[in-house]
Amino acid sequence: MIKVAPSILAADILKIENQIKIIDESGADYIHIDIMDGHYVPNISFGPNIVKAIKKITNKTLDVHLMITPVLPNIEEFIESGADIISFHPEADTNHNEIFEIISKSDCKPAIAIHPDVTVKSIEHLLTKIKLVVVMTVVPGFGGQKFLESELEKIRLLYNYKKNHQLNFEIEVDGGVNNDNAKKCINNGADVLVAGSYIFSKEETEYKKAIDSLR
Repeated sequence: MIKVAPSILAADILKIENQIKIIDESGADYIHIDIMDGHYVPNISFGPNIVKAIKKITNKTLDVHLMITPVLPNIEEFIESGADIISFHPEADTNHNEIFEIISKSDCKPAIAIHPDVTVKSIEHLLTKIKLVVVMTVVPGFGGQKFLESELEKIRLLYNYKKNHQLNFEIEVDGGVNNDNAKKCINNGADVLVAGSYIFSKEETEYKKAIDSLR
């Protein structure tokens, strides 16, 4: 079954508690939380405090995507705040093994995210150490961007690598996902679909229908 991870970057910040409760009840599998620091990406979003607050209102898996640099000095704080999955961009910090070790020692799952400029070949050596890889289908930093069809090839390459090497990481797709391109992602091997604007631009009564349509 394909998992859906609504991205709260697209939620209404003034209604965020209610909207998270609705997506929880509407069949979301993960809650995707984008953390931006104004350094790795030009935008600024949330910090560990939002993860901690969301942990109190949902039992769903908190899928935390760190778009920050450096990563290592901040990793403990996100673990302690209640993240269940932590993904980071390998080019944002060179201390990969130390970061993986800290995450793996906790109840949290280690993950990486691949910028559109990063090749699958360049991160293959990290794939034995993670539980999830995020394929970015937009340039990270802003919500509401158009899906990059060119990144479908990365999903397929990761799927084949996973199968050929008998690995068990999930392939998550993040960026511009909607009901038009979701099937392409799934057909190429995606396990998890992140969707922000596609879900949160709709009336709250339509969230369930939007989530179901992605599967």
